[in-house]
Order: sequence, then structure tokens, then C-alpha cells
Amino acid sequence: MNMLTLALRNLLRNYRRSLATLLAMLVGVVSVLLFGGYSQNIHLGLQTGFVQSSGHLQIQHKDYFLYGNGNPAAYGIADYPALVLALKNDPVLAPMLTMVTPTLSLGGIAGNFSAGVSRTVFGRGVVVEDQNVLRRWNDYEFPVKPKISSLTGTSADSTVIGTGVARVLALCGVLKVKNCPQATPVEALSGPDAPADVLALSSAASAPATGRIEMLAANSHGAPNVAALNVVKAESTGVKELDDMFVALHLPQAQRLVYGAAAPQVTAIVLQLKHTSQMPAAKARLAELMAGSLKNQPLEVHDFATLNPQYEQITGMFSVIFGFISLLISSIVLFTVGNTMSMAVVERTVEIGTLRAIGLRQSGIRRLFVCEGALLGVIGAVMGLISALSIAWIVNHSGLTWTPPGNVDPIPLTVRVWGEGKMMLSTGLGLMGVVLLSSWWPARRAAKLNIVEALRHA
Repeated sequence: MNMLTLALRNLLRNYRRSLATLLAMLVGVVSVLLFGGYSQNIHLGLQTGFVQSSGHLQIQHKDYFLYGNGNPAAYGIADYPALVLALKNDPVLAPMLTMVTPTLSLGGIAGNFSAGVSRTVFGRGVVVEDQNVLRRWNDYEFPVKPKISSLTGTSADSTVIGTGVARVLALCGVLKVKNCPQATPVEALSGPDAPADVLALSSAASAPATGRIEMLAANSHGAPNVAALNVVKAESTGVKELDDMFVALHLPQAQRLVYGAAAPQVTAIVLQLKHTSQMPAAKARLAELMAGSLKNQPLEVHDFATLNPQYEQITGMFSVIFGFISLLISSIVLFTVGNTMSMAVVERTVEIGTLRAIGLRQSGIRRLFVCEGALLGVIGAVMGLISALSIAWIVNHSGLTWTPPGNVDPIPLTVRVWGEGKMMLSTGLGLMGVVLLSSWWPARRAAKLNIVEALRHA
């Protein structure tokens, strides 16, 4: 206790230098915590978005993940209602689940006959009510309202398409899509020398547009199958490549396109859990079921990170940036505290010699200077933590918004510091480690001063 009191007096003796050192540590702690909180917010926000759209886990036919996009019908899950029921009634899985729902992916060609245009698309058949439940998952309590699927309450032949599909199929006007100019590539060939088929296409393009499209897909036997669909809305997904191909259908309609009159199948069973932390237990239980009661079908399980590779790419990038910032700030704090303690040793050379002359051992001198550094570290860490929490609270309640990558609508800007105990503890301990390291070398040098040489500075 006497050592801490003496250390505090020594810090107050030159309060300006101590204050400058504390300010450097405070800025460092605040910077690390705020960026760490922002990075954690990105991490959890991405996770929430992917879990809302594709669940925590998906059960797929073996090898569908690698080869299924080329021929989804060949990798369908047969008798899927029984599988869904078995998962919902499993005594181990049931308490973890919020939703189990089937989906069907398919490729095809969408066309607008009245405009004479078409393009390749990627379709997804879903159970709309189940999708609305998936979208309500918000385990991290983000201040956003869930978006209800645009297919809610629509007829069985309804569809939602991407804005890029609407642009190519000349449906921007009908669907009232903003910032969606319509190209007129056939105007240059509309003269008297234009081929008859081009003139016919131009005439068709000038016909009144409707909100209906035709979708052509190959069924499970390889034969073409066509469905007339009523487009209820064009939506942007935030990714142009997906906007240019996306088509969402009611599951029964998608199944009729792919399987016709045959027994319907699906390409994935989506499982959404109450908490992401339950994923290891859920995967272990699914492995047991697939080795037991479900072994009659070749199935495999993928988590949301595997299904969405950009998740780990983005979070990994932010982790590297966070590590670089932490290392940079640690270096600044290391040299700042080291410089402060070295100046203190030079200024107090006579004092050190006097203490050694009256019997204080070298270890006592080392403890004195290390205690001063540790006290600086504790005060800096506490002040930095309080400042970071205050700034984060101000940002979280400021009403600021931003649009993350892959999002369409702006979301509230939040910095997740409060509640991140691990991050706050590791930052505080890291600062203490840096401060102790930067204090130890000057303390060691002070302890090794020759008593006679030190007293000559008087």
C-alpha cells in the first residue's frame, strides 16, 4: 500500500507529463474498443442476415453443394415431408429449433413474350410463411424491423424478381422500379433494310407491357416445362449479379416446374436455431440421425458460413484490420510510456541514489517504477473504457444510418461495446501488459544505478 501511495505521489509530481501519457493511452483504448465494437457489429450483422435468409444449417443431398447448381433435379431430397417432421419431433433438436423449412433451387429462362425478351435466371421455391418466421430471427437485438416477404398473401402463380431481371424483361414501368432505364437496342435496325424478325421484335417491344412472365425450366427427365407467372414486385438484393438472375416462387409452383406430375422433391431443408451457439450440438445430433434413422438417404449438413463464403472473408478482413490497429496503438503506447518512465528515471537519479543509500534494495526500486507504470495503465484503461462506452452510447442513439455491403436498405449505425466483456477485458489486459513491459526496462536501469554515481548528480 505504501508503494502505491508513493507511486501516485510521484505521478502527481509531474502531472503534465503523466496527463499526456494518460491521454495517449486513453486515445488508444478508445480507438481499439470503438473499432472492435464496430467490427463485432459487422460480424453479428452479417451473421444475422445470412441466418435470416438461409438458416443456421442446411441439409442437402450429398454432393449437391458441389454439383447441384448444374442440375438441381438430380440432387433432390425425396420424401422430404417425413424428414421435416422427424426433425421437428426429435427430442434433442426440437428445443433448439425456431424453424425447419424446405426450399427448392432451380435454373431456367424467364421471358416476357409481349416485349420479345428473355434471359437466364436462378429460381428459388420457398414456403412463404416459413420464410417470414426466418426473417424474424434477431438474437443480437439489432434495432431493425423484419421485412415480410413480398410473396405473402399472393396467389400460387406469383413471383418476385430481381431488379436486373425486371430491367432486361422490360418490366420497370409496370413494376415501378426506380433508377431502371429501359434500353432500346432495336431502334437502330428499324429502318426499311432491317430483317423481318427484327422488325417483328421491335413491334412486340412496343406493345403494352404486362406484369406477367413465362419461365422455362428443364424437368427431372430433361424435358422442357413452362409456367406463366404473375410478377408482384421487383426487389434489389444488394448484389448486381444476383439481381440480374433472381426469381422467387412459391414452393409448389417451383416443384411443378421441375418435377411435373412426379413426386415433388426439394434441394435443401433449412434449419434455424434459437441461438448460434447451439450449432455444434445440432450438427452432432444430425450426424447421429444420419448414421441411424436417416441413413436411407445420402445427406450432408452445411452451416451458413460454408454456404456463404463471403461471411468468413469479410469477418476475416475486419479481424486482420483490428489486429493491425491494435498492434499499431500498442507500439505507440509502448514508446510513450517507456519515454515517460525513462525521463522520470533521469530526473530522479539523486532520489534513486538516496533510497539505495538508506537501504532500499534494487528490487524495491524496480517495484517502485513498475508500480508507477501499472498505476498509469489502470487509470488509462478505466478512463478509456468509460470514454469508449460513452462515445458508443452517443453513436448508438444518434440516429445515424449506413448501408452495409450486400444490403439494400440503410440500417442504424451501432457500435457494440457494452456487453462485449471479452473484448473489454482483453483490451484492458493488453494495455496493462504493454505498460508493464515498457516500464520494466527503465525500472531495471534505475535499479542498476551506482549509488555513488547517482548521488553526484545532486
